[in-house]
Order: sequence, then C-alpha cells, then structure tokens
Amino acid sequence: MIAKAIDMINAEQIKKVTEVKAAPEFQVGDSVKVFVRIKEGDKERVQAFVGTVIARDGGLGNNATFTVRRIAFGVGVEKVFPLYSPYIDKVEVERSAKVRRAKLYYLRNLTGKKARLREG
Repeated sequence: MIAKAIDMINAEQIKKVTEVKAAPEFQVGDSVKVFVRIKEGDKERVQAFVGTVIARDGGLGNNATFTVRRIAFGVGVEKVFPLYSPYIDKVEVERSAKVRRAKLYYLRNLTGKKARLREG
C-alpha cells in the first residue's frame, strides 16, 4: 500500500521534471560534459564538469543518479549527479565508448593510456 503511494508520487515528480527538460541520453563509458548551475552569494553561474560516466544507478526512478570521473591535477575526482536535478543545466556527450560492464569501477586503479576506453 505504501509502496504504491511512493511509486505514484515518484511518477508525478518525474513527469513534472521531464515536462521541463528531457532526461539526457548517455550510457556508461561515454565521455560527457555536465553543465552544473552553481550559486555563489546572489549570483549564479554554469560550470562544466568533464569526465567519463563510470556508473548509473536507480534505473528510471526519481532517485536515479550517475557517476562521472575525471583526473584533475593528477588526482581522480568523482562526482555523483542526480539525473533529474534542477541544478543540472544540460549533459553533452562528447564521445561514446564500447564497454562490457555496467559499472566501470576498475578505472579507479588505472592511469594513463591504460585508462582509455575503446571507441565504439
């Protein structure tokens, strides 16, 4: 009973968000540019986070997320973004890669040329 009510609320929220903007089309292994709106004081700006999608979680539900990884100044940085967040302006796919895993956590242990994914 409660689960049905939660599912109905989630469906309504997804419908509201998808009316405003469509869910971005990308897969695990894609190199993406995520444009995030950042609020600093009373000003708002858009900042890009460029990296590789290493995971998607939550299916098509309201709590769906995706994880983007990049190397910044020799250190691996990962950010988890909610798929239907109002702070995500847009997601651009820069290039796609052919992968055989749903989660690319093994990229955390690879550096340099070994961390490249095959174009597909």
